[in-house]
Amino acid sequence: MADDGDGIGVETSLEEALSATVRRTGASAAGVYLLSADEPVLGLAAVCGMPVAAAAPWWRVAVSAAGPLSEAVREDRLVWVGRQEDLARLYPNAAAGLPYQFALAFAPLHGARRWGALALVWSASHPPSLTQRERGHIQSSARRITQVLDESPVPWSVPDQPWAVPLRHPGPDAAQTGLAAADLVQRLPIGTLSLDLEGRITYLNAAAARLLGRRAERLLGTLPWQAVPWLDTPVHEDHYRTAVFSREPVAYTALRPPDVWLDFQLYPNVSGISALIYPHHQQQYPDAPAPRTTAPLGPASEGASTGRIHQLTHLAAALSQTVTVADVIHVVADQIVPAFGAQGMVISTIDAGRLKITGHRGYDPRSVARLDGLPVDTDVTPAGHVLQSGIPAFFADPGEMARAYPQAPALSGKQAWAMLPLVVSDRRVGCCVLSYDHPRQFSASDRAVLVSLGGLIAQAMDRARLYDAKHDLAHSLQQTLLPVTLPHIPRLTVAARYLPAAHGMDIGGDFYDLIRLSDTTAAAVIGDVQGHSINAAALMGQVRTAVHATAGTRPGEVLARTNRVLLDLETDLFVSCLYIHIDLAERCLHLASAGHPPPLLRTPALTPRTRVLEVEPGPLLGIDTGSDTHYPVTTAPLPPGSLLVLYTDGLVETPEVDLTESIAALARHLTSSGNQSLDALADSLIHHALPRHTHTDDIALLLLHMQ
Repeated sequence: MADDGDGIGVETSLEEALSATVRRTGASAAGVYLLSADEPVLGLAAVCGMPVAAAAPWWRVAVSAAGPLSEAVREDRLVWVGRQEDLARLYPNAAAGLPYQFALAFAPLHGARRWGALALVWSASHPPSLTQRERGHIQSSARRITQVLDESPVPWSVPDQPWAVPLRHPGPDAAQTGLAAADLVQRLPIGTLSLDLEGRITYLNAAAARLLGRRAERLLGTLPWQAVPWLDTPVHEDHYRTAVFSREPVAYTALRPPDVWLDFQLYPNVSGISALIYPHHQQQYPDAPAPRTTAPLGPASEGASTGRIHQLTHLAAALSQTVTVADVIHVVADQIVPAFGAQGMVISTIDAGRLKITGHRGYDPRSVARLDGLPVDTDVTPAGHVLQSGIPAFFADPGEMARAYPQAPALSGKQAWAMLPLVVSDRRVGCCVLSYDHPRQFSASDRAVLVSLGGLIAQAMDRARLYDAKHDLAHSLQQTLLPVTLPHIPRLTVAARYLPAAHGMDIGGDFYDLIRLSDTTAAAVIGDVQGHSINAAALMGQVRTAVHATAGTRPGEVLARTNRVLLDLETDLFVSCLYIHIDLAERCLHLASAGHPPPLLRTPALTPRTRVLEVEPGPLLGIDTGSDTHYPVTTAPLPPGSLLVLYTDGLVETPEVDLTESIAALARHLTSSGNQSLDALADSLIHHALPRHTHTDDIALLLLHMQ
């Protein structure tokens, strides 16, 4: 170990660096995640101060996942989560699988390359914020680990299973105190156990063996919930995990059949857990810290491990937030595939009696092309049989697959498969295939969890297909109502853009139009129907028809007549609209507004200048004022070479930002955009707005360049 100049040694191995990180930072545990070279996944390479098995649900984490670890790597910054409440608020999906009280920090490991991240865990007693000193220790520890990775003569890669790094603490020689400690605990009338951080029993006294009903030699080196039948339930393991993660005492009561209730108290620290066992209601030590108590536990029941249960909860939370079929495919590919150690994924649905591949990951495109469109009753792959029967199928190796489906192993190139039917209320939604590059045995617990997972995917997929169908219908309706092409008008060049609202929103009623009145006159219209629904899109078509019917009269009269049409329709939706009469011969504009954002006019000069055309607004269309509604008309000059920009509020509205400032920023961007083609300029304006504004509304944009 060399010295780095600040009095602290530079570790020569990753194990030394990770163990030293736990000591320096005061964390209870630490781990190193490495980026996979083959897929966008972070793999846990080493863990110190915590059982490797306890972290099993998080051995592999997708870089795109919504969680603090992935965020630290994507944004290349330190991410701190001081309380479990903060985790639930900021990263609800991650919190669903981590129901423990602790603090977390994730620091990127970025040196000669992006290696991954350092993960640190503190007990629940840590304050909710980091001190500057702690932040410095975390960042310096991340630099030391990065240096070890950079300077390693052997290339680093993600191991199949993380290795456990022992936490070394200076202390008294165990040989000098071991015998005295053994004599001490053997004399105690209550049961005492010592567990290492992996959960194995490293020492117990005679009273503990008697209360657990097993000889001491049969318990040493085992996990209590595996060695003692009546403790074999995920709930017992979960209490142990709670103590390991939170580093706080935990107490609970369990039934030893047939009728003996025992109290358990777990006292964790950085080296392991000390446990006390005694009959229920027996006097406890008065000076012992008060543990957090839980409800009594009844007889053991068979089920999946606690880690798998938490993992399933985490994935269920991720699937619950999906909206479209594409969202479901991304969650399965980015989170479920790595969580279960798979290397490939295919999701198929039935389409006209054939297997239609909706999404895939980890397959050669040529293999996907051969599998796509096969008849449902094909004997090439078991996917059709699984989908029709609703019965899952598991194949541990190519030989097992080949006995039933001889062509399947060579076709996919995989070595093991989990075929999960996607069934909702007896309706066949599809089939999800998880595949592996190496043979794999599927235990009863694995199968149970995967079958449950198939049900969650099926519900998400069924919901997403219904949403996509509704969205496609509304979108087709709106696209039909918008102009397919804009008319050609001499000396006038136009470009238009329409961008639907962001993910999760229905189709709205934004519209634009250009109406040719003569060779030298035209009408430009842009508007926004309130709401996001099929009704809004349908009303938009009626407004366009009404404007077309009266175009050519004075702008104020066009809006007034359109307003009367909306009042006759008795709709409860309002419409903002801007109507502009363009006179190319007289070089002037006549504008009328029904509560719509003002247009921008960029005039040519040695130094281009963009200004907001102030238009006196009238009321929104659809509002009954009790008499003939008046829409004032504004006239503005139109110099040759001018550029007129019409837009809807989706381009400029941002929560907590003044609308006037947003419009001014758009004007500044238009001025500085240089000499671009009209199409390039339209794209530039859209791209300028999207990073600045929350894209929760439709955007319509109409550009008109006068020659």
